[in-house]
Amino acid sequence: MNPLKLAIIGDKGRMGQMLLACGKADPELQVVGAADLGDDLGAAILAGDVVIEFALPAATLSVAKLAAQHRKPLVIGTTGHTDAEKKTICEVLQPVPCVWTANYSTGVNTLFWLCAQVAKLVPGWECEIVETHHTAKKDAPSGTAKALQEIIRQGRGRDVPAHALRIGDVVGDHTVTFGTAGERLELTHRASSRETFARGALRAAKWVVNQKPGLYTMQDVLGLK
Repeated sequence: MNPLKLAIIGDKGRMGQMLLACGKADPELQVVGAADLGDDLGAAILAGDVVIEFALPAATLSVAKLAAQHRKPLVIGTTGHTDAEKKTICEVLQPVPCVWTANYSTGVNTLFWLCAQVAKLVPGWECEIVETHHTAKKDAPSGTAKALQEIIRQGRGRDVPAHALRIGDVVGDHTVTFGTAGERLELTHRASSRETFARGALRAAKWVVNQKPGLYTMQDVLGLK
């Protein structure tokens, strides 16, 4: 079986570099295209069977348009988009299958699932989210924290606050605390390497090429829905 041809957009960033390293080490994949700001996005996208984008929010729409034009399945890892931007991008992507999630870590997606269950079991408990990332991260709260807010809001019927810390070189920590008089439940995920996100995105790329056009999340990839 021939390896899946992979194009990486945002290859000069931290995640892009990790994706390149993990992709080249995976015998089921062949990195055939890579591009970043100022490069020919179309040529890189056209070369691949599937495209992974970890770039800047301003670049995602252009990547989505090219992926839709060339009918290339897409995996989006970029966060920080406005609701209006997300809506426009989703409309553009209708002709192709796309996995778009706030976090590609298997552990974080397990945290998503657990928080959904807890929110339903203890709807009256207080709840808050704290996330910590490196000082270079631009969006706050993180996309993962916002996803947790939405998941918990759906289970409780009301919003929960999220607090963002930017400290040193922290890859990504997320803690969700549920509490009431006399007891407290804390669910925490800590990432020590970006490799976990890269491997998750590569897993999503292998999965999405066999899907019908539509918008999916890592929960679909992992079979948690």
